[in-house]
Amino acid sequence: MPIENVSYTARWVAVYRAMESARKDALFHDPFAERLAGPKGREIVREMKRGQMLSSPMIVRTAVFDELILDRVNNAGVDTVVNLAAGLDTRAWRLPLPASLRWFDVDLPAMTEYKANAMRGDRPVCRYEAIGADLTNDSVRSDLFRRLAVGCTTTLVITEGLLIYLTTEQVAPLAREIHTMKCARWWLSDIASARLLVIMNKHWGSAVARGAAPFQFAPLEGTGFFNQFGWHEAIFRSGIYEGKRLHREMRMAPIWRAMMRFAPAARRDEMRRMSGFILLERDD
Repeated sequence: MPIENVSYTARWVAVYRAMESARKDALFHDPFAERLAGPKGREIVREMKRGQMLSSPMIVRTAVFDELILDRVNNAGVDTVVNLAAGLDTRAWRLPLPASLRWFDVDLPAMTEYKANAMRGDRPVCRYEAIGADLTNDSVRSDLFRRLAVGCTTTLVITEGLLIYLTTEQVAPLAREIHTMKCARWWLSDIASARLLVIMNKHWGSAVARGAAPFQFAPLEGTGFFNQFGWHEAIFRSGIYEGKRLHREMRMAPIWRAMMRFAPAARRDEMRRMSGFILLERDD
């Protein structure tokens, strides 16, 4: 399989951003995605079983995150963004962000170096810094959050496409330590249900597992998992309904939505929350 390590998943997603950017009705424009994905990214999508199937949810996720990030920056006083496991994200270059905004991209040193070399010569629109760090290392993570808490007033933390690759035992201390940053007011992430995790592992699990990036995190309590760490759900956007709103649905999504109309209320809510995008707010 072309996915050789966890960092290659970032190239995989960059291909989808490049595909969307090339459309006449594109939801967003990422002029750097094709360059960042490179031949390896295209190889992954080409050779992965049903590789094209995942393009719609990834594109929807990118568009929804764009909307929520800009809303927090423009309407909620966010002065600092901390993008954990940032991969090949280019929002600090392509979004209409204020020049005064502080933006930190954090990822493994090899990914940070690759991205820095690829983006050399292109200027971010805000005050940008890339940090190489292994977020699974407890001491490195603690030191990182102490550093990032300095000089900020209202911080938005982003974990786009990260939590699904972690275990519950890894997400728990991450949630706790993000909360130690008193300025961390908001936390934006995506989340999958246990039912969706089964489907994802059936279709793509063996491919990502070979690259040491297995799909793992899907708490039975959904966003309630984060309550014990000082976070509560402020906004939930359902992946299936956001796909319909943005006209980027997966092939079977209309059938799923039709089935939901006839299901009991509890079942409808479960299906609505199979995948989603969550904005968490700190409790204190």
